[in-house]
Amino acid sequence: MDRTQLADFLRTRREALQPEDVGLPRGARRRAPGLRREEVALLCDMSVDYWSRLEQGRGPQPSDQMLTAVARGLRLTLAERDHLFRLAGHHAPERVGRSEHVAPGLMRVLDRLHDTPAQVMTDLGETLVQNDAAVALFGDASRLTGLDRVAAYRWFTDPASRRIYPERDHALRGRVFVAELRTALARQGAGSRAEQAVTALLASGEEFARVWADHEVGLVHGPTKCLVHPEVGELTLECQKLLDAEQSQVLLVLTAVPGTPDDDKLRLLTTLGRHPVDA
Repeated sequence: MDRTQLADFLRTRREALQPEDVGLPRGARRRAPGLRREEVALLCDMSVDYWSRLEQGRGPQPSDQMLTAVARGLRLTLAERDHLFRLAGHHAPERVGRSEHVAPGLMRVLDRLHDTPAQVMTDLGETLVQNDAAVALFGDASRLTGLDRVAAYRWFTDPASRRIYPERDHALRGRVFVAELRTALARQGAGSRAEQAVTALLASGEEFARVWADHEVGLVHGPTKCLVHPEVGELTLECQKLLDAEQSQVLLVLTAVPGTPDDDKLRLLTTLGRHPVDA
């Protein structure tokens, strides 16, 4: 671990970020360049003291998980993320296959979305990062671990995951999740996380095996979603997707038609806060 170079790298990247880059207000009394230490610490989900010690070259060796959080918080590119890992004495994560490093461009767009649900997801339906409105709508996906993070796996193993959709849509949604999983498996190949999910699901029960045997591909969720929220009830939202093909990630943004009851419900959601993950 090169503490001096790591400290320099963290400081320069912090000073290069502007509040507007991460969706923060600039404020009237900002004099120092870039972000404040407390702002970066919040973005990286760590204490200000821990960040300060890293930036001063006197902190402990960060774990892989902490470095991943730092790379995301500082909006690093893949090359910068790899450099960060090496300075901290770790091997850079593999770039082949799936990646949980969120593309900086997607993060910049997400940072500017405050009043409508938005989240970055992998091709397996794993939620990597959400804004507060998405947490209010779907629940906090950050607590999920292992295969539970995969949307198709949750759908067929956890009945509670289906509550976000009206029952009349369950059959179609299940087929779409399976089709998306099949596409991800073809892309990722043997030994991948997609294969792990398929193997586990085939052993979990007959429902998935029956849908899997149909070998459907190309099914999509469509431009609108009819969702059910425990506080505001049923609402229909339009779905826009911004794809980062290099990392097989998508920024999902959900909006309502202005002036409609769905729009009123979506606005109300932003004041309700979080609820347990249901999707």
